[in-house]
This record gives sequence, C-alpha cells and structure tokens, in this order.
Amino acid sequence: MRIVITGASGFVGRQLVPILRAAGAELVLVGRDPDAMTDMAGPGVETCGYDALAELGRGADALLHLAVLNNDRPGSEEEFRAVNVTLLGEVVEAARTAGISTLLNATTIKVGTDTPYGRSKAEGEALLASVEGLRVVNLRFAAVYGDDTYRGTLAHLYKLPAPLRPTARQALGALRPTVHVSRVAEAVLRHVQGTEARKEIVTDTQSGNRFYAAGARIIDYGFALTVILLLWWLLILVWLMVRIGSPGPGIFAQERVGRKGHSFTCYKFRTMQTGTAQRGTHEIAAAAVTPLGAVLRRAKIDELPQVVNILRGELSLVGPRPCLPVQTELVEARRVRGVLDIRPGITGWAQIQDIDMSAPVRLAETDRDYVALRSLLLDLRIILATATGGGRGDRVNQAPTESAG
Repeated sequence: MRIVITGASGFVGRQLVPILRAAGAELVLVGRDPDAMTDMAGPGVETCGYDALAELGRGADALLHLAVLNNDRPGSEEEFRAVNVTLLGEVVEAARTAGISTLLNATTIKVGTDTPYGRSKAEGEALLASVEGLRVVNLRFAAVYGDDTYRGTLAHLYKLPAPLRPTARQALGALRPTVHVSRVAEAVLRHVQGTEARKEIVTDTQSGNRFYAAGARIIDYGFALTVILLLWWLLILVWLMVRIGSPGPGIFAQERVGRKGHSFTCYKFRTMQTGTAQRGTHEIAAAAVTPLGAVLRRAKIDELPQVVNILRGELSLVGPRPCLPVQTELVEARRVRGVLDIRPGITGWAQIQDIDMSAPVRLAETDRDYVALRSLLLDLRIILATATGGGRGDRVNQAPTESAG
C-alpha cells in the first residue's frame, strides 16, 4: 500500500513512520522541510513540499493528514485556523487532484472544546463533511505516547526515573484517555485497507489498566455499600409502598444481556402493572406504569435494588444500560462495536444525553464511544450528571398501546 503523510516530522509522525514502513507501506512524506524529513525517515522514502503533493501523491491509496497546530503550542484563533482549517482545505484539494480516494484526518477527542484548538478542529471536521468525491475518515486520537516518549501533559513523566514512567503513565491513563502509537498505526492501516466507518475514537480503551479497574470497582462497591448501609430504610419503605400501591411483587426481576453477551437477572422496584409484556421500555404504553412507578422512575429510585447486581459483579454503576435478550438489533449492534466487552451499568454516557433503546444503532454507537473514552473522570462526570437530574432514562410509549415491566 502507498500512503501520503502530511506533518510526518511531528511527534506522532516520527513514531508512526517506522511502524508503517515495517508493515510494508510505501510512504510519501509531505512537509514544509522535505530535507529534514529525509534525514528522519532514511533512504527509500519519498519526501516533498506541499506544492508537490498533487504530483507525488498520484497512485497513493490514502493520505494521512497529521499536520496540525496542537493545543500544547501557543497561538491565536487565526493561527489555529490557518493550520487546522485552511491548510486542511488545501490538502483536500491536492488529494483530489492526485486522485487519492481516502483521506484519514488525524483529529482529537478534544474536538469542539471551547478553545482555539478545539474550535478549529471542529471547523476542520465540518469542512470535511462537505467534501465530495473523497472518502473521509476522522481519526480522533487521545493523548499519544510511544515507548518512553511523551508529549504535552504526559511530558511531565520525564521528571520521573525511567522505570517508574510506565506505571505512572497507566495511572494518568486511568484519569484521562491515552493511546499508544501502535494502536494509532493499527487504526491507520485498518482504514487504508477499507472500512465503512467515517469516524473512530482511537484510545487504549481501559483494557488492562489496573488503576482504572481498581478505581471503578471502588466506586461501584462504595455506592452499593452506601445504599445498603445508609438507605436500607428507604429500600424497605419503597418495597412496602410498591406492594401496597398495586397488585404484584415489590421487586421486579428481569433477564438482561450482560458482559460478553451472557444473561443475568436484573433487579428493580416494580414500576409497571403485573403482566406487562417483556419488551423494551420504549415499546410499553404509558398506561402500564403505576402512579407510584412514575414517581420512582422520575427520581431513579427504581434502580436502587441493582446494588445487588453490582455486588455480584454483573453491573457497574456506570456503563451501557443492559438490554433485553429480545432486543436482538441492539444486542448485535453492540456486539460488532465491542460494547459487550465491558460490564453494563446502572447509568451511562448515552443516558445523560437522553439516547434510549428506541434508537438501537445510535445507542450502540454512543456506547462504543463511551468504551473508547471511559476514564475515572468521565465516570464521575456521568455520576454527577445523573445525580443532578441529567438523562430521562428509557421513555415509555405515550401512545395508548400494549405495555412491559
């Protein structure tokens, strides 16, 4: 495969070029100083300035656009736009002239943040959305690091002795997403070879991060034990009110899809009439909800019995909401996007954005983004948003049709 790379002399490019070459890619490096890139890449790699991109890029399978003014550099709004928007537009036109079919735009998980950097990257993505005749993929990277090579806030790791840096990096990665350059290379090669995706958030996820795993379980067990030890009286009171308020049990047990697709029994206070059909909540008529149930759902108190599921290791406090086995479209959409690789949760990233199971593909895509972006700080943000009323949960069908508990 033949790949044109702009901005290859930057931090990411210097680490990425050897990996891509080792994978058998033929590279053309484009930048403001071609001679410096020749020294960096070594013999056998073509280099050129931006003025020759359209000519030397002919026959390339893809163009990877790494040229960027990063947020660790000072700059005015105009300076960020000049690199992250104007230059991007010029590269797009050169790629089209060269007949390159795929443009991989290296962008950031901070796109859209209220900074000159975040705004300029969002404007760049908006520009690409209007491009025709070119397959565009936005690769949103977390903070990139290599084998004992760091940049930005991660550069503070250089203050530590070398043997301590990997452990410290993993601890920082539990708080905010990071990504090793090898994962960046994997994403680039995957999209050069062709996928349907038009956006990918590229991070280490939190797979294997023991600091995140420990922090998340402390949050889970802390929440569960707090509810049991301090709110036991509320649990008993609500159970009695549900039993008295309408015929049926106080606790509603329902099969849900958990981690790796395995089913488990999920517990909630019953909020619907006994005999309600086993369907997604959005398919249930509002008339099926009891008067007390409506209050419990609005206050999210109906979820409290799920502390049992947390203690059994079936749920986390934060994660994708578990669905019913009969919701096969959502189960499959989550499976192919890797969402089933993690524990489901009582509340989640999609829920505080008011995305429910009535839109299975959109929900699965949002859940996939959470899997990539999750960190202890994001989880705490979701918990705070939920506690302060964010997210309405799965909404029942307001039409007068059949009802689910």
